[in-house]
Order: sequence, then C-alpha cells, then structure tokens
Amino acid sequence: MGHRLFYVEEEPADEPQGTIFLIHGFPTASWDWWKIWPTLNQHYRLIAIDMLGFGFSDKPCPHDYRIMEQADICEALIRHLGLESFHVLAHDYGDTVAQELLARQNAGTGVGHCLSCLFLNGGLFPETHKALLVQRLLLGRFGFLMRHALNRSSMRRFFDRVFGPDTRASDEEMEAFWQLFARDGGRRNLHRLIHYMTDRRNHRERWLIALQQARCPIGLVNGSVDPVSGEHMVKRFEELVGTQHYIQRLPRIGHYPQMEAPREVSAAYLKFLETVQ
Repeated sequence: MGHRLFYVEEEPADEPQGTIFLIHGFPTASWDWWKIWPTLNQHYRLIAIDMLGFGFSDKPCPHDYRIMEQADICEALIRHLGLESFHVLAHDYGDTVAQELLARQNAGTGVGHCLSCLFLNGGLFPETHKALLVQRLLLGRFGFLMRHALNRSSMRRFFDRVFGPDTRASDEEMEAFWQLFARDGGRRNLHRLIHYMTDRRNHRERWLIALQQARCPIGLVNGSVDPVSGEHMVKRFEELVGTQHYIQRLPRIGHYPQMEAPREVSAAYLKFLETVQ
C-alpha cells in the first residue's frame, strides 16, 4: 500500500491461550490499550496496530481515509503475521473496522479465522451515535478550518465530556493522547479521518447484518455514561442484534472503559473469552 504502519506484538508471559488483535479508536492510537495489556498478555499473544493516519503510523495528506481501507490494512497485517485464528477487541472507530472484518468473515472472504469479537464503546449504529458538536463541525463543509481549533486545551475539554465524571484522564495521559495525535502533522487530517461517520451511514445495513449474522461469538463491554455511545447504544444493540450475547455494563464509566476501568474491563473480557473457548 506504500505506507509505513506501526504495530506492537508481544508473546504471552505464561501458557498461551490464543491471539488477540486490538483495534483502537478515534482520534488516538494503540497506546489506548496499555492499562489492560499486562493482564491480557499473561495468557494471550497481543497484536495492536496504529491505523493509517493515527499514532506512529504514516499520516498521508491529502488522503481519503475510509473504513474499508483500514480493514484492508488490518487484514494485510493478519496475513503478514500468518495468523490462522484470532480474537478481536475493538473500541470506537475500531468497532466499525471490526464490523467490516466480521462482514468479510461472514461472506467467507476474510483473512484468517476470527474466533470472537468484543466491542467497547463505539458507534455500531449510526442512528445512536450522538456525535459531539466538534465532530459534526469537522464533518461539515468547513471542517478543514475546524481542525486548526484543536489544541491541547480543546482536546482536554473533548475528553472530559466523554469520560466518566469520576474517571477522567490524568494530565500525563492527556499529554500522551495529544502527542500521539499531533505527531507528524496529524492535526491536518482531522477533517478527513472524521469521514468514518459518513461510512457508518453509507454501510449501515452491511455492518448491521455483520453483527446479526456473525459466525463467531460477539459481545459488548460498555461504559454507560458515555454521551456518544453509552447505554442508549447498548439498548439499540439488544433491540437489533439480541440479548443473548455477552453484555457487560459499567455504570459510572464513559467512552474509554479500557482507560477508565482497566480492572473491570480486563475481568469482563477474560470472562467473555472463557465462554468462547
């Protein structure tokens, strides 16, 4: 594809029980997983990618960033690493990439064999994705101007709105978020990366069917007070996909459960994996 992509891979500390492929959200990077990494890495090989335009990966400009391409990139890495089977853990933007991977698995065209897929907070259904004003403005006609308004302070305000009231990111964590986002001119692509919201609308039926007809176990671990994709998204999941799936609600947690409640998320995810062995 002509782009340099960053990923991190680590073998398990103890007896291996499989491989987990982790897909991060917007506008951050694979660093999001650091708090749950040690626990999951006890028995699982972990692979996390910075998608194109994020973190340490290339950030080409101009570029038409689309979910389909990000799914292609994930599959290219899966192929490169020779993964025959793997679990997927996804968050936010990564949820949508995972839905496309599931659609390909269901159609028999996916790379490797997906054993399970668990979603953290994200816009699985465009009708329940309550985008913040800054996201809507970025997607609009003058989004290329809005990108200049994002700085450390505005990013802090954005994150404070979507984190739980008692679990907001520390100053050190916010600085890491900012550095990963801003490196290599990342801010210049913000209005292009936001087009995942358009992709969600355009491919709604495909990605809904991907969940409804999933050939592997799927589930949710969700921060309920997230204003973007909290409890209202879980209820829609139960309506459209069903209540028979693994669902764990975190009542006081917001949009970044893996950062806000790493112990609870790790425990819930490992419990989910026990059900699919």
